[in-house]
Amino acid sequence: MTIPFFTDPHTLHRLHEGPLGAYVDAYAALLQDQGYSRQSARHQLQLLADLGRWLQRKGLGAKDLTPHRIARYARYHKRHFRSHRDEASTLRRLLRLLRERGVVQDVAPRRDKRALQRVAEDFERYLAQERGLAAATLVHYVPFVRQFLRERFRKGRIRLAALRAADITDFVQRHAHDHSPGHTKVMLTALRAFLRHLCQRGATATDLATCVPCVPTWRFATVPKYLRPGQVQQILEACDRRTAAGRRDYAILLLLARLGLRAGEVVALRLEDIDWEASRLTLRSKGGRWSQLPLPADVGEALAAYLQQGRPRCASRQVFIRLQAPLVGFANSIAVSTLVARALAHAGVESPHTGAHVFRHSLATAMLREGASLAEIGELLRHRHPDTTTLYAKVDLLALRALALPWPGGGR
Repeated sequence: MTIPFFTDPHTLHRLHEGPLGAYVDAYAALLQDQGYSRQSARHQLQLLADLGRWLQRKGLGAKDLTPHRIARYARYHKRHFRSHRDEASTLRRLLRLLRERGVVQDVAPRRDKRALQRVAEDFERYLAQERGLAAATLVHYVPFVRQFLRERFRKGRIRLAALRAADITDFVQRHAHDHSPGHTKVMLTALRAFLRHLCQRGATATDLATCVPCVPTWRFATVPKYLRPGQVQQILEACDRRTAAGRRDYAILLLLARLGLRAGEVVALRLEDIDWEASRLTLRSKGGRWSQLPLPADVGEALAAYLQQGRPRCASRQVFIRLQAPLVGFANSIAVSTLVARALAHAGVESPHTGAHVFRHSLATAMLREGASLAEIGELLRHRHPDTTTLYAKVDLLALRALALPWPGGGR
């Protein structure tokens, strides 16, 4: 498998020598699957060969590799050779490969981990496995918990049993004004979830979640942020569909604009989720739910164009793939929201909200203007509760104007 990157027999023989030689072919296959260039792959394989020689000099084998020894080798290599920016990721990739093959221990011993990291990872597993929350939710919740623990215990030992109500209220008071009201609500929800988790596992004697104060917000107090129909079309037309990146971005933007998909649903979309014969999409939605939507003709054409002429060849089953190695699917919904923000800027469209959800709001408001009922909008957007859809009634200004009372002293 190293032949695509090296042809000299002597070089191939040297790569297969030493304690890591048995895993060179598997690592080379991984690089080929993930679309690394010939130059990058050659450098990575040479680094593995040098690591193997370093292990051999120390009388160690592949099974003796640990994050600590990897770090020691990295320091040695930095002192004696010119460093490249991808060396750290190469060593991490090798260690992951050896773990997957059972050569080295799957995870480092818990005692070697920092206490804060251990608590945060435990909470993250609880959210994902026990509560079944989406990856995007974890991305927003866990940083608040890390920040809370860092500030409460600073450089001292983390003693969860020592947490008190004053610790929570002090933290909220310090940071309540650092974010928008919506983002502050996320912070409070994250803290409540974390404190309930601690109580359930017996780390705290009482449920401190009840001590998390509320930030006053009013249901339906804001109007959904949306784009005008002309702006949506302007963004779509700005995609350069002559390039692989443009075809990919155009397909993603159409899914958001025509079907109101969430960013996480775009990330989770797999090749087998597209039923071309039935013109149907199967979606992995929030809370582990599955749903199906019809596939409009223009969206299907955009997806087909991307899959045939833009999607790189790789082992991943995710529909949307990174354009640079490693050729894998998007990691989370942040990638889609970043793509949307870039598309808005490129099209010259100014919007108070630049995340992927702005297309979902725009679709709902456009449907409302065209006479769709709230029930129909809720069905397309896959809302679990009808109340969620009533927010869009506020943008039907013509209907609301008939209900408005005259303003005292206003024009007649």
